[in-house]
Amino acid sequence: MRPGFSKGWRNPVSTTLLVIATVAAMFGAAGGYLAARPTINRLRAALADAAWQLTHDPLTGLLNRAGLRTVHTAIAASGGPQPNIVMLIDLDQFKEVNDTHGHDAGDDLLMEVADRLGQLADAYGASVARLSGDEFAAILPIRGHGISRLADLFTTVIAAPVTVQADSGPVTVTVTASVGIASVASTDSLEDVALHRADIAMYHAKQQGGDRHVLYTPGMTMPDRKRRRGPRLRDLRRDQRGSVE
Repeated sequence: MRPGFSKGWRNPVSTTLLVIATVAAMFGAAGGYLAARPTINRLRAALADAAWQLTHDPLTGLLNRAGLRTVHTAIAASGGPQPNIVMLIDLDQFKEVNDTHGHDAGDDLLMEVADRLGQLADAYGASVARLSGDEFAAILPIRGHGISRLADLFTTVIAAPVTVQADSGPVTVTVTASVGIASVASTDSLEDVALHRADIAMYHAKQQGGDRHVLYTPGMTMPDRKRRRGPRLRDLRRDQRGSVE
């Protein structure tokens, strides 16, 4: 089981709303709603901001992993199983940009990629998250969309040149992406099924040279680690804990 994600995990938005309701009830009992209203409004705004921070990435403004879980939970609860596409998107040359031009340039690149992914999400009814570092994920309903066409759109918009602010001034950089895709039911586990399968497919895209997408097929396994760039933090956690991320 992923660290920090257990059977006792609660939806952070629901928890925040519960706090708001509890505080409002306390003020109402103590001095009447009208007298307490300004304070309740301030608390509501502060707690809403805290809830946003719990579910969003502070750099890019996209959902974070907790936010993606919240979206997935809502989709799963909205009806019977529906076919969904889950994409795991990993930038191919991000480390080189960071090492060559500095971390500020890397942040500029991440924010621009996030903006582009966000625009695609708005156009196709998707939810996009930054999971960590240079890794993003998207969930969207199939709804007749061609999977290969959608994946091509994601890789194409990422590969467009980006102007970033390096230590020496503005520079234009280009990165590509390796995209792993899994077609799953909306009720499938996000961590153990959807993201896990997309992760396997993404590594196959990476192994094949990047700048491409690979669709997960039944029975697909991780490629030989000797042919990859090296284990990631999530791989080490899986090895240490014996759990699937």
